[in-house]
Amino acid sequence: MTELNKKFTAESLKNYDGKNGRPAYIAVDGVVYDVTNNSHWTNGDHHGLTAGQALSKDILKSPHGHSVLHRINKVGTYTTD
Repeated sequence: MTELNKKFTAESLKNYDGKNGRPAYIAVDGVVYDVTNNSHWTNGDHHGLTAGQALSKDILKSPHGHSVLHRINKVGTYTTD
């Protein structure tokens, strides 16, 4: 399975919180993004948000909205099933 075909659930995404050397992933609208090396996501934190979670509702409240997502590497899909 390639990285882009990887499927994440809420439980598995929790393992990608950016803490203790772990990668930092976020899910938005069913897509999982790798924010590990993004300077705005230091140690998996970004303005009160934490990596390892689905942030579809939170991104709607952010000043940048979805406009920054095209710059972030996609690593898989997110499902609530």
